[in-house]
Amino acid sequence: MRTAFYISDGTAITSEVFGHATLSLFPIEFNHKTIPFVETIEKAHEIKQLINNTAIKEGEKPFVFFTFVNHELADVINSSDALCYDFLTSYSEKIKTELNLEPVPKMHRTHSIHEKSYDFRIDAVNYALMNDDGGNIKNFSEADIILIGVSRSGKTPSSLYLALQYGIKAANYPITEEDLDSEGLPTCLLPYKNKLFGLTIDPQRLADIRQRRMANSKYASIRQCRIEVKEVEMLYKKHNIKYFNSTHHSVEEISAKIIVDGNLQRRKYV
Repeated sequence: MRTAFYISDGTAITSEVFGHATLSLFPIEFNHKTIPFVETIEKAHEIKQLINNTAIKEGEKPFVFFTFVNHELADVINSSDALCYDFLTSYSEKIKTELNLEPVPKMHRTHSIHEKSYDFRIDAVNYALMNDDGGNIKNFSEADIILIGVSRSGKTPSSLYLALQYGIKAANYPITEEDLDSEGLPTCLLPYKNKLFGLTIDPQRLADIRQRRMANSKYASIRQCRIEVKEVEMLYKKHNIKYFNSTHHSVEEISAKIIVDGNLQRRKYV
């Protein structure tokens, strides 16, 4: 298995995201190694040795994706026995030419605490936790979005991801069997219909998830799951509520869809 390193003098999140996205285009498996906070020449040489040892052991050059503000650190890694890709330099040089402006390197700037966005995210996470699963409907007026759906359709992880990554206040509310029998929206949701976003899921996938929680119960039966999914989708259509099928999508993809369709403001870099 080919090894891929993601290295940075910061969190290595940028090199990891770019590297993973690039390698995902190729239908083979990689051994992924992420190494953050390579901030000194000594540490860079240590990582270079690790890369070289990997090349010797595997008989193939590893892939190395890196982002360094300090060019001396980049030079050390570039001299290793690997296929190296420097994302920051590749793009910053082109942008420098376009803007006719020299970049001002500063370590940890990319993922450092931006006071406003950090506060947004902390507040949003607290909000998501307090308003999970319909636990506190009094605060729905503060919500940027209210996720609804049957139990275990992905509401809670999506709410928390929206909060943590983008500072979006996302409440969530479960649509129960009783709600579906009434064929109407729960009364507490009616004043906030413009904030509602529905999630749905493949019945078999839903049954598998519920089996892990309450095995051999009516709640987890494929029949019950089919009924609930069919009826909740009818509810969405009846009330013109936008919805998304979460079955084959990651929480990142689900959240991106919610942001676009809900016309929500990302608060990541403000």
